[in-house]
Amino acid sequence: MTGREEVLARIRAALAAAPPAVPAPGPPPRRTGDRPPGHPELVELLRRRLVDYRAEVHQVAGAEIAETVAGILAAAGARTVVVPAGLPTEWRPGTVEVVVDEDLPAARLAGLDAVLTAAAVAVAETGTIVLDAGADQGRRAISLLPDLHVCVVRPDQVVAGVPDALDRLTPDRPLTWISGPSATSDIELNRVEGVHGPRRLHVVLTDD
Repeated sequence: MTGREEVLARIRAALAAAPPAVPAPGPPPRRTGDRPPGHPELVELLRRRLVDYRAEVHQVAGAEIAETVAGILAAAGARTVVVPAGLPTEWRPGTVEVVVDEDLPAARLAGLDAVLTAAAVAVAETGTIVLDAGADQGRRAISLLPDLHVCVVRPDQVVAGVPDALDRLTPDRPLTWISGPSATSDIELNRVEGVHGPRRLHVVLTDD
């Protein structure tokens, strides 16, 4: 027997005495939570997370959206607001100039005081609102350039975790994930808001 054959024989003998291989575990099941979308506990958790991220939250009835938005804009001193073409007309405030986005240039968008959009989904555990450029949300530019973003979220859009949100989203759409106002830190770790998006975020949680 050659040296090679002896080594292989020892390996075969060792493997024959070894216990049977245990199959590798599959991916863990995706967590969906035990509360369905829109559950009051999820809505309350989302509210708390948003407040932690320095967003201002308004919980109102569906019929009060336009009035609430008008109050937010008035308190902020906003005189103009851009809206996507598909935003429900009953949400639009009548107290300021409403500009419908029709591929407005970036300079024009940056000069507007506020933007009003809907949402695609909201994640309670992370306090995150996701926009997917739907007709009632518009292209990404309108939610990034104005200084104030007012976003309307319906209770049926509030899910427990990120996996639940991903189940509702289409991956090839332009997704914008928002967790509070835009913020970063400078070299001395001082918080700076409004660098990469709106400096102020108001979320209108409606019961409709």
